[in-house]
Amino acid sequence: MKILQLTYAELLSEFQQCYGKGSYHAAAVYREVFKNGGVAFSSMPEFIKSPGLALEINNALHRNLLPVIEEKKEAGLTKFITRLRDGLKIESVVVPMPHHKTICISSQAGCRMGCTFCATGRMGLLRNITVEEIVGQVYAARFTLGHKIKNIVFMGMGEPLDNFENVIQAIRVLNDQRGLDFAHRHITVSTCGLVHGMNKLAELNWPLVNLAISLNAPNNALRSAIMPINNAFPLDRLKQALREYPLKKSGVFLIEYILIENINDSRKHARELALFLEHLRVRVNVIPFNPLAGSPFAPPSEEKTQQFCSWLAGHKLFTRSRSSKGQSLMAGCGQLGSRYVQRLKHNQQMEVQL
Repeated sequence: MKILQLTYAELLSEFQQCYGKGSYHAAAVYREVFKNGGVAFSSMPEFIKSPGLALEINNALHRNLLPVIEEKKEAGLTKFITRLRDGLKIESVVVPMPHHKTICISSQAGCRMGCTFCATGRMGLLRNITVEEIVGQVYAARFTLGHKIKNIVFMGMGEPLDNFENVIQAIRVLNDQRGLDFAHRHITVSTCGLVHGMNKLAELNWPLVNLAISLNAPNNALRSAIMPINNAFPLDRLKQALREYPLKKSGVFLIEYILIENINDSRKHARELALFLEHLRVRVNVIPFNPLAGSPFAPPSEEKTQQFCSWLAGHKLFTRSRSSKGQSLMAGCGQLGSRYVQRLKHNQQMEVQL
């Protein structure tokens, strides 16, 4: 049993089928793994009279914990790298907030969306990661590294809606009150605009799960140039999907806008962005571009960033500038996987020389 990919109800079903046992033993096992981070079943009151059952469950149950092979810290922020069983690596970031911590987790090893300002996009898609590899990042942050996590954002490596089934099952596990118990309102799924995935998410009718849109350009020509996904799902289709999405009454869409010097930062772009967002309930996060080796793009100055935010505010948009955290760790927005890209480029140069 791969317990990190099971909800309590699914584990209970496994117990009933495999052992003829019910909620008394299943609840104890689920609590020990997800609340305490352990597997010491034999010492639990529920198993004192059945040590053979405890041993059998110990042998059948697999947490498949991801080994944390690297951990870097800066000003309270932690980036950690975990190695998957096939040797691939994924990156996760624990971000300190004023009163809590947020974890930014990956949903894929690499990404096939190809956004030109993103290191992960330059990797290409290596593979989807499994439910237990998604949940395992949160589990490692809590029980291996000792972080008290309040919020989960699917904003790490990969496009979450391109690994739809695994991400949705991971949310079910993370949300389970008998386990890690993350309320839907503390979970955010970010997408570059994969409309068919947004429609499938809408069908689940989870209005409390937050939806973030990585927009980054206010017109089709520019967005297609920096985000190839726009060729398949242009802005009119994206806006229609947002209009039809089941937001909760007081809910808003989180609009992520990576601000790039002389690319998408003019007053004209601000006007176009305000026009696109008209009649949508949104909060706009303006994020200065985080530098990447070999990238043709540059971050805007602080003055330009504030000016762009001021233009948006003038159009009655709730806007905030998000400071770039973890730049020196390559842990900022768009920087995850950058070391892999640099290593791949180095290897390609070596092959050419040989």
